[in-house]
Amino acid sequence: MFTTFLSVMGIGIIIPEIPFIVQKYMPDASNSTIAFNVGMLTSLYSFCQFFAAPGLGALSDKFGRRPILLVCLIGSAIGYLLFGIGGSMTVLFIGRIIDGLTGGDIGTIFAYIGDVTKPEERGKMFGLIGAIVGIGFMIGPSIGGFVSLINLSAPFYLAAILTLINALFGWFVLPESLSHEHRTADFSIHHLNPFRQLTGVLSDITIRTILFIGFFYFLPFSQLQGIAGVYSKDILHWTPANIGIFFFVVGLVDIITQGFLSNKLLAKFGEIKLIVAGLAITGVAYIANALLVIFPLTVLAFAGVIVFAFGSGLIEPALGGLISRAAGPKQQGRVQGANQSLQSLTRMTGPLIAAYLYGIVPNLPYIICAILSLVAVFYVLNKKTFINQHIAAQQAGK
Repeated sequence: MFTTFLSVMGIGIIIPEIPFIVQKYMPDASNSTIAFNVGMLTSLYSFCQFFAAPGLGALSDKFGRRPILLVCLIGSAIGYLLFGIGGSMTVLFIGRIIDGLTGGDIGTIFAYIGDVTKPEERGKMFGLIGAIVGIGFMIGPSIGGFVSLINLSAPFYLAAILTLINALFGWFVLPESLSHEHRTADFSIHHLNPFRQLTGVLSDITIRTILFIGFFYFLPFSQLQGIAGVYSKDILHWTPANIGIFFFVVGLVDIITQGFLSNKLLAKFGEIKLIVAGLAITGVAYIANALLVIFPLTVLAFAGVIVFAFGSGLIEPALGGLISRAAGPKQQGRVQGANQSLQSLTRMTGPLIAAYLYGIVPNLPYIICAILSLVAVFYVLNKKTFINQHIAAQQAGK
């Protein structure tokens, strides 16, 4: 949890500054060009993560979670440092490439939880991790927004320092979670092939169906992430400090939902019902964001983000628990790596789609997000019985 907190806080610190640091190196660019380059930076990181995450997951199944996590953290620290040094857009892109190629930390953490908890307890644990993520995203952007008043590069140096502290904590404190009997016996270079890893994981129809549900959630979410800073800057005329406060509210609601509510609701309603409810709620939030073009009110922006954070707080622990329960003990790393890789695919394409749609009409990305959420609700309802039956059969040993 502490590792997750430091990792997410490091990510959160840099969020408010990215549109402004891009504008620093492109002072004469239009708003749509700035939005496109912010989207490119976000997508490049995810493009590299898409190729690296399945291989990192497979490596963690063979050699353990701890060494892979440490490599990921050190790579992220180097990426942040390069982004802070900057000097040109090229250096910014190199920093994101390095960070993306070593971006398997969250997937490794989820596999770690799968190693040390019983299947029926994983939803609860993922909820607690989600609350820690909420705290990190609450504190990180707030700190980043205010530290940027010193210098736009200062948050990136701070993120690098925190990530290195995280790596030191992992080196001296974190024990290995994967026992030798659960490690992959056969390992060769083909395990590093992301397409082969994805094909292997997606050959399981239950896991494929659940991951596809996640794809429908993360694609609109990635559009929101890719365009939120630019959208707030152009429509509401916010500064990095304002955006930092915005993410503070996201984190606060996330803590309440994932840390307290989701565990109780999971026990009462189960994962599927929580995912359906969360998708419907986030769809309403996207509509509220779309209305900001017509009603550019700060109160509407905060109402929308509170609703969104509540909905996502229901989805993420339920989805994480469902994925982990569908995977066997020797597959946790690969399945979580594949999940992170598919999330990277959405973060790779989502910001570019959002940037393109933003150039047509600023609120069009949010309208598309609302439609995708509605489609996802019907898809989950259609697959509910199938998923429940297959997971029950697997746990019964059939």
